[in-house]
Amino acid sequence: MIERHYLDDSLFQLRKLKTQADKAMAQVDDAQFFALIDDGANSIALVVKHMTGNMRSRWTDFLTSDGEKPDRDRDSEFELEGADTREAMLARWEVAWELLFRTIGALAPGDLVRTVTIRNEPHTVVQAINRQVSHYSAHVGQIVLLAKHLAGSRWQTLSIPKNRNRRIGE
Repeated sequence: MIERHYLDDSLFQLRKLKTQADKAMAQVDDAQFFALIDDGANSIALVVKHMTGNMRSRWTDFLTSDGEKPDRDRDSEFELEGADTREAMLARWEVAWELLFRTIGALAPGDLVRTVTIRNEPHTVVQAINRQVSHYSAHVGQIVLLAKHLAGSRWQTLSIPKNRNRRIGE
């Protein structure tokens, strides 16, 4: 059934994104985790904080409440506070991803055509999932780029290394 396949593949792709981000973040030290590459940039820490806030808002009571929760302060997701240690932020990151995985994992194929709202805008469940996959993909790309830049020559590739993608016989 295509609906079940869609839900399973959404979880698969989201798990791959999380793994990619986790592997990238593991290659930077604490100073690099919080480093700003320029005045207008976000650090890895701030991207993590924003994604965590977004996930908590979007996936809490996903089918029954607006995905933009009234207690979310999005602007504060781009500011570091005293409690924002790497350890605390990564603990919240794990909780947020678990919420996402649990919520999508609990969906039934028939739920895909249901309507949910995000910022008072109606979406089918498929549209809402796709919106978040796209959003998280962009931010994981930022995390990977920042980590690669900051790790420099210590960087260990997360995909196929250069010059290793040749087919046998070529």
